[in-house]
Amino acid sequence: MSTPVSRGARLRLRARARLGLMRHLPPFFPILPLSLIAPFAVATAHAEQSTTQTAADSASNTDITTLPTVSVSASNGTSNAAPTRAVDPNLPATVETVTPAQFDNWNVVNTEDVLKYLPNLAVRKRFVGDLNSIIAVRGTSNTQSARGLVYADGLLLSNLLGNSYAFPPRWSMVFPDQIQQVDVIYGPYSALYPGNSLGATVLITTRMPTKFEATADVKAFTQHFSLYGVNQNFNGSEMSASIGDRIGKFSYLLGMNHLENTSQPLQFATLAQSSTVAQPGDTPVHGAYFYNNQTNTRTAVLGVNGEGIEHTVQDQFKLRMQYDFTPTVQGGVTLGYWHQSYDSQTSTFLYDDNGNPVYSGKVNIGGYEYTIPASALAPSRGWSENWLYGASLRTHQATGWNAEAIASYYDVSSSVARTASSGGSGDGPGTMTLGDGTGWKTLDLKATWTPARPDAGLAAHWLSFGYHYDNYSVDNRTYNTLAWRDGGAGSFANAFAGKTETQAFYAQDAWRFLPRWKLVYGVRYEDWQAYDGYQALGGVRVPYAGVSDRHFSPKASLSFDVTDDLTLRASIARAYRFPTVGELFQGQINGSSIVNNNPNLRPEDDLSKELSAEWAHWNGLFRFTLFQDDVKNTIFSQTDTTVIPNVTNFQNIGKVRSRGVETSYQGQDVLLHGLDFSANVAYTQSKILANAQNPASVGKYFYRIPLWRVNVVATYRFDARSALTLAARYSGRQYNTLTNTDTNPNVFGGTSSYTVADVKFTFRPTKQTEIGVGIDNLFDARYYVYHPYPGRTFYAEAKFGL
Repeated sequence: MSTPVSRGARLRLRARARLGLMRHLPPFFPILPLSLIAPFAVATAHAEQSTTQTAADSASNTDITTLPTVSVSASNGTSNAAPTRAVDPNLPATVETVTPAQFDNWNVVNTEDVLKYLPNLAVRKRFVGDLNSIIAVRGTSNTQSARGLVYADGLLLSNLLGNSYAFPPRWSMVFPDQIQQVDVIYGPYSALYPGNSLGATVLITTRMPTKFEATADVKAFTQHFSLYGVNQNFNGSEMSASIGDRIGKFSYLLGMNHLENTSQPLQFATLAQSSTVAQPGDTPVHGAYFYNNQTNTRTAVLGVNGEGIEHTVQDQFKLRMQYDFTPTVQGGVTLGYWHQSYDSQTSTFLYDDNGNPVYSGKVNIGGYEYTIPASALAPSRGWSENWLYGASLRTHQATGWNAEAIASYYDVSSSVARTASSGGSGDGPGTMTLGDGTGWKTLDLKATWTPARPDAGLAAHWLSFGYHYDNYSVDNRTYNTLAWRDGGAGSFANAFAGKTETQAFYAQDAWRFLPRWKLVYGVRYEDWQAYDGYQALGGVRVPYAGVSDRHFSPKASLSFDVTDDLTLRASIARAYRFPTVGELFQGQINGSSIVNNNPNLRPEDDLSKELSAEWAHWNGLFRFTLFQDDVKNTIFSQTDTTVIPNVTNFQNIGKVRSRGVETSYQGQDVLLHGLDFSANVAYTQSKILANAQNPASVGKYFYRIPLWRVNVVATYRFDARSALTLAARYSGRQYNTLTNTDTNPNVFGGTSSYTVADVKFTFRPTKQTEIGVGIDNLFDARYYVYHPYPGRTFYAEAKFGL
C-alpha cells in the first residue's frame, strides 16, 4: 500500500501516466557484454523466487511515502486490454501521451493519425495510406526522417536507411485498434536513446488480451477534390479484424488489415511561362492552366505527373505472443507482414485541334513555344513485401534488479519500382528498380535497479545501463526494360549499396538527493561505421572507403517539486546523429539517375536545452516549455554555390539554431462534466547561422519549420454511449527553400500556412458495437506541402467486438 498523495499530484501523475518509458528500447547481434549478462542472470534468478516474499516486502513498507501506480485504460466498453503501465517517475524530458480514450473519438485510419494534435508536432501525411508520412517536431522538418525514432513494444520501426520523405517509419506494422498508448518524448535528453532522438522518440505500446476477444472494424472515406484540370471524387476503404486470448500463462493477439485508397493528384507537370514565339512546326494545343508559382513566377500547368493520382493497396498481418514463465519473467515474440502496391496514374490537360491528347514535344500554347520532355507525364507503379521479426525477454519486479533483451529484424524481402520513359497509357520502355536485400536488425540489452525505499528521505538511485547494436543495409539496382509495366530486366542502368553499423553503451542514474529534488544524469557512448558502399553507373562500379566515428553524449536533467502540483525541470544534452546509408552512398535520385553522393559527411552535433514547468490544476495539466537546439553540421541536401559547376548533394550545414516556446493544457471534465479539452500553442524560430557552401542562406529561416503551430481539441461525452469531437489545426509561415525565396507559399509547389477543422460523432449502441462519422478539413481548405493536401474528407466507421 502507498501513502496517499494530494489530489493535484494525482492529477499530474494521471496526465503524465500512460508511459512506461524505461521498459521500451529498440531491439541484434554480435556482442553480448558480460557486464550486462550478469545483471540479467541475477534479475532472472531473483524473479524466480517465491512471490510471497515480494508481497511481504511490500507490506513491510506501508509506512513509506511513495507515489502510487497510476494507470489509464480505454473506456469504450469493448477493450479487454491490460492496464496501462505505471508512470516512469524519472523521465528527463517533456513527454506527451495519447490513449484510445482520446483518439477513439478522432478520425483515425492509419497509426500516425493518433499524433495529429500533439504540441509542436505535425505529420506529413498527404492522403490515407501515404507511404511517406514523416513526423516533424520543433526544429526538425518533415524531410529529416532520421531525426525521429519510432518503436512498437520496443521494436524499432524507424527507417534509418536514409533521411528524407522517402524513408518514413513503418507505421503499418501497428494497427490503430491494437494501440494501448503512444508516448512522444521531445528531444535527446535520455541516454537510453541514440542521437536520432534529436527531434522526438515515439513509443507505441500495444495491448494484450486478458480473455478471449474478437473485433472487426470497417471504414470508408471519400473526398471531392478540385484543382486545375482535376475535378472528381477519390474514395477508399479499410477493413481490419483481430482475435486474441489469454490461456493460462500464454496470451496472443492476431490481427489482419486491408486498405485500398486513391489519392488526390499529388503532383503536376509545369513549365515556366514561355517568351519564345511559337514556330510553324509546333503543335497547337489547348487545356493548359496558368498560375503564379511559389516564387511568383508565371507558370503553365500541363497535366498530372510524377506521383500523380496514386492508387494504393496495403495488406497487413500481425501476430504477437507472450508467455509468463514466472510472475515476474515474461517472453514475447512478434511477427509482422506488410505488402503494399501502388499505381501512380498521370494525365495530360493538353489536346490538339483534333481532340488527341498531347504528352510531349514542341507545342504552341497561346502563341508561344513550349518544349515538353518525354518523361514529364510518365506514370509509375511498384510493390514491396516487408517482414518484421521480434523477440523479447524481460523481468518486471517492483524493486531491485530488472533486465530486458529485445532483438528485431526488419526485412524488405521484395521491392520493385517501375517508371515509364514517356507519358500515355501504353506499355513502352522504362526502368525498374529492385530493392530486395534491404533492411535492418537491432539488439538491445538493458539492466535497471529500482530502490526498495525510493521516497523515504534517503538518497535513492534508479539505475539504468545497457548495450545497443544496429545494422542497416541498402542494395538497390536499376535496369532498363522494354515494357515498363511488367517487363523483365534489360540492360543495367545504375546501382548503389552500403551498410552502417552502430554499437552503443549507456548508463543513466536518477538520483533523488533531497525529498523534492531529483537529478537524472547519464552518458551514451556510440561507435559508428559505414562500409561496403559503392555506386555503379553504366558498367562502372565505384567503391567507397569505409568511414567510422565515435562519440560520448552526456545528459543531465534537474527537477524540483515546488509543490505537489507544480514541477520545474531544466535539461541539457549532447547528441550525435550519424549519417545514413542513403546520405553517404546514394546521394540524390532524380528519376532513375543517381546524381551525387557524399561519403565524407560528418555527424550532426547537437546541444539541446530545455526549461519546463508542469502544473496540475483545473482538472488537467498545464505545461510551459522553453527550448533551444544548436546543431552543428546539419546534414541536408543543398546546392554548393561556391564551386563551378554547382554541386547538389547531401552536405553539412555549419550551424542551425532552433529556439522556441510551447504551452499546452490537457484536462477532463473542463467547465462541464463530460467535456475533455486540450489546446497547445508553439512558436519556433529556426535559423541558419553558418553555411559555407551556400552563404546566401545564412540568417534565413531553416527549411519547413513553421513559426507557429496551434491545436485545439474538444470532446463532449453526452453520456457513456455518444461523444462529439471538434478540433482545429493551424500551421504558420514556413519556407520551402534555404534562401527563403518562395515568397508565394500558398500554391502548388509551395509549403503553405493553413487552418483546418475536423469533426467526428461517435455512437455506441451496445458495449460491443460502435458507429462513427466524421469529416477532416471541414471547410475544404486548399493547402500544400509542395504537393496538395487532401480536400474535405468524409469518414464512416463501424466496429464490432466480443
